[in-house]
Amino acid sequence: MSDTAQSLAGKRIASLLDENSFVEIGGSVTARNTDFNMQEKETPADGVITGYGVIDGNLVYVYSQDASVLGGSIGEMHAKKIAGIYDMAMKMGAPVIGLVDCAGLRLQEATDALNAFGEIYLKQAMASGVIPQITAVFGTCGGGMTIGSALTDFTFMEDSKAKLFVNSPNALDNNRVDKCDTAAAKFQSEEAGTVDFTGSEEDIFGQIRQLVCMLPSNNEDDASYEECTDDLNRVCPDLANASGDTSILLSNISDDNIFVEVKASYAKEMVTGFIKLNGMTVGAVANRTEVYDAEGNKTAEYDAVLTTKGARKAAKFVKFCDAFEIPVLTLTNVKGFKADMHSERSIASAVAELTYAFANATVPKVNVIIGSAFGSAYTVMNSKALGADMTYAWGNAQIGMMDAKEAARIMYPDADAALLNEKAAEYASAQESAMAAARRGYVDTLIEAEDTRKYVIGAFEMLFTKREDRPSKKHGTV
Repeated sequence: MSDTAQSLAGKRIASLLDENSFVEIGGSVTARNTDFNMQEKETPADGVITGYGVIDGNLVYVYSQDASVLGGSIGEMHAKKIAGIYDMAMKMGAPVIGLVDCAGLRLQEATDALNAFGEIYLKQAMASGVIPQITAVFGTCGGGMTIGSALTDFTFMEDSKAKLFVNSPNALDNNRVDKCDTAAAKFQSEEAGTVDFTGSEEDIFGQIRQLVCMLPSNNEDDASYEECTDDLNRVCPDLANASGDTSILLSNISDDNIFVEVKASYAKEMVTGFIKLNGMTVGAVANRTEVYDAEGNKTAEYDAVLTTKGARKAAKFVKFCDAFEIPVLTLTNVKGFKADMHSERSIASAVAELTYAFANATVPKVNVIIGSAFGSAYTVMNSKALGADMTYAWGNAQIGMMDAKEAARIMYPDADAALLNEKAAEYASAQESAMAAARRGYVDTLIEAEDTRKYVIGAFEMLFTKREDRPSKKHGTV
């Protein structure tokens, strides 16, 4: 290991990987540029340490930017080292993890540095959907480097010192950093949704290791399965009580309660993350109406509606799962779409993205209706009509066009209260119950909430060899 690997950048790699597993590549590389006094500057490893190692025995490729060398700025040779790591990772079918602490473009190298950014972008685009890509931001990640972060699948961000921005907070119209720090982890995770996980450096290393162990190494060779020691038929007696906070529900049905939530701070009315079912990694998407903290206190409450942010969050997650052959489980509890002026600007396109993601996905897809399932919002939440392979419903689920009372008011506008109640009850019985949907074949099986785990495990076991042909095309346009 070179002297540069003893820097903070090198220590971060050592903290992430299994002990003594890192092998450095290109440690002797330095900058070639000699303009603007560059010949007088020391550029060990050209400001980025690159190589490979293992996480819990899984091969990964890593680059870690060294802010002590020209601020970790990206120049020609810096980029070539990162591009080289991507080439090797693509050949071997292993994830790439970038530990970012970068001042941006290296001004002394001008167009060479611009071209360097483009070379990295190209490698990231080619690797997308082939190998998992992870970015962890520990220092500055600004300008063009932010685009590189967004091109990866998952972004981690240190929550006290790291900065992530295209334009700095003070460069934004009518803003300053003390008014709204748009570069901070809080803003980027809660408002922008560009960051999946936040925490201290130590937290982030643990989170990355956990995520890597949940994911397949590439889109063809899946080694993410592990032996299941949990009871496959385990009954979850209080599961119905968790229907509001589906992050708790997902944890309860998962093997040994393993649940890795993605974008937990963003669009909390939609839950996305990975669980284990019989040792197999499954991607989960779930509507949420309540949030509880670790002490069991309710901290937030939401309407059972699809939002722009929630739909886009779920769509991106489903696309990732489909690319890496990860089965998808949905927990549906939705009554419609968010209705306000702001939402109306973007809700149609966002829900279209979600619709396309579910319809286009060829992995095994299972839907469990745990509450309300009304109107088009239900249809786009992985319904049978959209391609779900198996659909279950809890016995108390409601499935239909809309709430029965609203339907009665529309069909009988001049009726008095007594008649409206009568017709609403009649409509609910005929059109809104889970049994009514099951009789039409829109639900495969009615189940008790406490038996959800064994039913979804059985469904995914049955669907393990699923194959599905689609029309020949280059790609979709949604």
